[in-house]
Amino acid sequence: MTVYFIGAGPGAADLITVRGQRLLASCPVCLYAGSIMPDDLLALCPPDARVVDTGPLTLEQIVTELADASQAGHDVARLHSGDPSLYSALAEQCRRLDDLDIEYEIVPGVPAFAAAAAALGRELTVPGVAQTVTLTRVATVSTPMPSGEDLATLARSGGTLVLHLAAAQIDVVVQQLVTGGYRSETPAAVVAFASWPEQKVLRGTLADIAEQMREAEITRTAVIVIGEVLSAAGFADSYLYSVGRLRGRQH
Repeated sequence: MTVYFIGAGPGAADLITVRGQRLLASCPVCLYAGSIMPDDLLALCPPDARVVDTGPLTLEQIVTELADASQAGHDVARLHSGDPSLYSALAEQCRRLDDLDIEYEIVPGVPAFAAAAAALGRELTVPGVAQTVTLTRVATVSTPMPSGEDLATLARSGGTLVLHLAAAQIDVVVQQLVTGGYRSETPAAVVAFASWPEQKVLRGTLADIAEQMREAEITRTAVIVIGEVLSAAGFADSYLYSVGRLRGRQH
């Protein structure tokens, strides 16, 4: 018996990996993470599978479901939106499975920030503009940020900043980023429900993105991207496909 932590992707059912889809279709038990999992993805589960929404469950109840499946000898597809390596509560589940000596495997998925970049039609790393991408979130009452990871500090790098789980606090986000060193004119974009049919894309600057979000009523399930890569135009081509590099290989 194995618990497969499967990255379900950002929303569209066909953005799950081939491996993830194969495992989902073969496991007699499926636990999925709440209302942000599309129905057409859950339809890939076997017709007689036990399918459990973990949204209303505590961590201990989730682990009990996994332990019960283990005792019955059933493989489990544990679906997480995006990629399990980001904001998925994966670590605490794995810690408990280690204590119970239950085998598990992690199957990566398409992260939400990648789907957001695709919707924006932008590369997050552009030669001469930004070669660093910082993935982060904002502090909440339930999840404080570790020391040194506040937005004002992270803004000092000047690279591309991608925020998850921060849409409801956009005014605080803007204030801290400007305090940290980004200009009010720094390009900003928001992609809500990336890859879903209801996907919304906003483009602007730190000066106006908060108002755009209020007008669009975007308060959750959104990725916020900040950085000069969003409007970069006059950058130099990369060396990877340059004539000089290809000539060098010929010699």
